[in-house]
Parts: sequence; structure tokens; C-alpha cells
Amino acid sequence: MSSPASFAPMLLRRRIATYFTGGAQEVPALIGALARDGRLAHELSIDIRDGVRESSLVCAVLLAGDEIEPLLDRLRELPAVVSSELA
Repeated sequence: MSSPASFAPMLLRRRIATYFTGGAQEVPALIGALARDGRLAHELSIDIRDGVRESSLVCAVLLAGDEIEPLLDRLRELPAVVSSELA
């Protein structure tokens, strides 16, 4: 008897926007949360401005459909994150 074929989930390119406080010192934690589980961020853009309370990080990641919400939740759990959503 042969075993059923297993298929890798189709990865979708998703743009994520995360808004955070704390400036540049928070960037390593954000990148770490994105890279956990071996995911790489593409087209990474970080906007940090003096005198503005919130900074932003926007990037594209390749994810299976069922991985999107867990990643957003993981980002939202970081103390500096104000919000994280699909862009």
C-alpha cells in the first residue's frame, strides 16, 4: 500500500504593517518575531521619525494561509507594538 501524497502548503506573499513605539532599539525584536520559524522578511521598510510617537515597519513575507494570524498575534504580543495588520 502506498501512503497518500503530502503536499507543502502554498505560500502566499503578504504585506504586513506593524506600528511600534520605542524607536530603533525595538527593531531587532520585531525582525526576530518575523524571522522565527525561518520566515524571511522581504522589501523591508522602517520609518522612524524624531518627535513622532509611533514608528512603522512594513515588509512582505511568504506564509501559508494558516500562518498569517499567528504571526500577527506574535508581533502584537511584543511590548512595543501598538498594532500589526495586513497592509
